[in-house]
Amino acid sequence: MDSVSPLWGVCKFSSIENNLLECRAKNRLPQNAESVLVACFPYLLPKENYKGSNISKYAVVTDYHDVAINRLKNACEELSELYPENTFVPFADNSPIPEVRAALCADLGVCGKNSLLITEEFGSYVFLSEIVTDLKFETTENAAKNCIGCGKCVKACPAAAISENGIDSTKCVSAITQKKGELTEKEKELMINCGCVWGCDICQDICPMNKNAAVTQIKEFLSDPEPVLTGETDFDGRAYAWRGKKVIERNLSIINQGENGR
Repeated sequence: MDSVSPLWGVCKFSSIENNLLECRAKNRLPQNAESVLVACFPYLLPKENYKGSNISKYAVVTDYHDVAINRLKNACEELSELYPENTFVPFADNSPIPEVRAALCADLGVCGKNSLLITEEFGSYVFLSEIVTDLKFETTENAAKNCIGCGKCVKACPAAAISENGIDSTKCVSAITQKKGELTEKEKELMINCGCVWGCDICQDICPMNKNAAVTQIKEFLSDPEPVLTGETDFDGRAYAWRGKKVIERNLSIINQGENGR
């Protein structure tokens, strides 16, 4: 797994079995699942790659779904050769696995008040993916831990979406940028103030546990950064492509109107 991701761990399937998410991919889970191999894919780039950026850092790199699933599929093939009697199924984002919970169970980091996993080396700038198998692996499990609790993300969130008890994802600016249809004036104002066409990084950027986050060495992420989203951007291979052009064009219009009104 080291060739797949620089950071990974293993938790028992039984540790997250009662918290599975309802989605179509749930049908792909192997029968008698025993282990969940959780992989973290760091995506933080050198600072110069974010110059003039109007999108969240995770969207600057090429679509992580493709990167993660390709690497995990290769790992599954290798594992199947080693253990031909067992089943190995990869999941990336469209997953029945509660990813942060599984990563916490696998002792890969701590949970921030923004509900993100914060790893020691890469901070919260990581994508999570999994391989579920009916093979019993030795686990890296430990008791789930919380962040240092400084409260900076709570104070910095422009939408007051984060509290001491966690995050209300319906208020999150990142979620607002992904909504379909007409936005409220308050939602538009939040987008304009954040200056983001897609996503929001305020809670991550303010987090002291991210201060020394390491830059990714994943070649697919380093090869083709696209920090500025415009009406001419080619969506192919980008994390926001799934939402479609109408929402992006609406967001661009809102941001442009805000800039013109200043």
